[in-house]
Amino acid sequence: MNLTDSPTMPTSREPLAFPADFVWGVSTSAQQIEGAAAVDGRGPSIWDAFCAEPGRIKDASNVDIACDHYHRSAQDVGLMRWLGVGAYRFSFSWPRVQPQGRGAWNEAGFAFYDRLIDQLLAAGITPHATLYHWDLPLALDRDIGGWLSRDCSAHFADYGAEVARRFGDRLASLATLNEPWCVATLGYETGQFAPGRTSRAQAKQVSHHLLLAHGLAMQAMRAQTHTQLGIVLNHTPPYPAEPTEADRRAARLNDGLTTRWYMDPIFLGQYPADVLEHLGADAPRIEAGDLATIRQPLDFLGINFYTRNLVSTRVPPVPAPGALGFTDMGWEIYPQALTQHLLRITREYTPPPIYITENGMANPDVLLADGRVHDVARINYLRLHLQALSQAIAQGADVRAYFYWSLLDNFEWDSGYAKRFGLFHTDYQTQQRTAKDSAHWYREFIAAHSKQSGDGS
Repeated sequence: MNLTDSPTMPTSREPLAFPADFVWGVSTSAQQIEGAAAVDGRGPSIWDAFCAEPGRIKDASNVDIACDHYHRSAQDVGLMRWLGVGAYRFSFSWPRVQPQGRGAWNEAGFAFYDRLIDQLLAAGITPHATLYHWDLPLALDRDIGGWLSRDCSAHFADYGAEVARRFGDRLASLATLNEPWCVATLGYETGQFAPGRTSRAQAKQVSHHLLLAHGLAMQAMRAQTHTQLGIVLNHTPPYPAEPTEADRRAARLNDGLTTRWYMDPIFLGQYPADVLEHLGADAPRIEAGDLATIRQPLDFLGINFYTRNLVSTRVPPVPAPGALGFTDMGWEIYPQALTQHLLRITREYTPPPIYITENGMANPDVLLADGRVHDVARINYLRLHLQALSQAIAQGADVRAYFYWSLLDNFEWDSGYAKRFGLFHTDYQTQQRTAKDSAHWYREFIAAHSKQSGDGS
């Protein structure tokens, strides 16, 4: 790795206010960084199979090696320690610890996470984990239909209970699901993500089974651990492109299909009526008691925020203005939506403490001959969003933690390795990690703006 002196760059010492015990961290996920796809008894996931289907991944890559984090976890924890982060959010790989998704546990898989957690704690970094970041064991998909089956929700609860039993006393927090909207909509309606299906009715049934899995796992984990339990949702707030009634209605419906579809069952015990009416025959089958199961008390709410959604009913649609530019994913940089959205959900749902579990940008980074990655655009993105976060806290949003996505450049799902979100540049041929200018900036920012409490709460 290359951790040379900080280059000349925009200052990280803006006068922003954060609580003294605010938690600064970084995020990753198992499928995107671990590699070791067929090592030590790990079973295949739906993403392993998806990568093998021609045309699914834009650069025709796979996750067999990825960042090889499975063999390099000690080195990567060293990067975190250098950054000065107090917390690390990672995900367990379900097929690594239970290859079939039910039945026998894989002790070699559990041993990896045992080592990782020990490495983090020895470095003074609190572990924050997620049970499910999209890597469903392939056997569950092939044998019972995956998330289309209610049985998958019960198997997930068993998995959550076992993870909580083994590791709960050493984890600062444990989330059930990461971004169920992406799992359901991109995996089962648009076909963009694994398993690549294209049915709105299936997607909505999957979304319900995911929420049911969350509720069942919350109950099962509470019987095993006293650690902080929650869920991670992706929120992309919709804005009407023009002040017309058509755009306002379309934006409201989009909000219902994305934000309210998941927030309402969790916090209010019901699905939004306007969305159920919109779905008609595609609405999910809900059994008696399901909504009560889903509405479990949370210790924290994780929010992943990247951009806003400008909703237009025109043909062609009105483009986003992009006054601050766009990321390499084509996402508009619009940090004020973070402030506005945090205040909105605080007002409407009175949530528990909020963690910003992901925020970051893809940038067309280039490692230059001088050993540097001069990613000024990412530094500006970070600064603007931390300013927006500070404003939200000042106005009453109870946000306790911020995790940048991501520690490393990694496998970016259907984009393969073409999109780089990391603070550290990854050379996929040599596995060399190089601190980008943004890593130096974030390191200075953490040192200037916080006193790490180390308790992760």
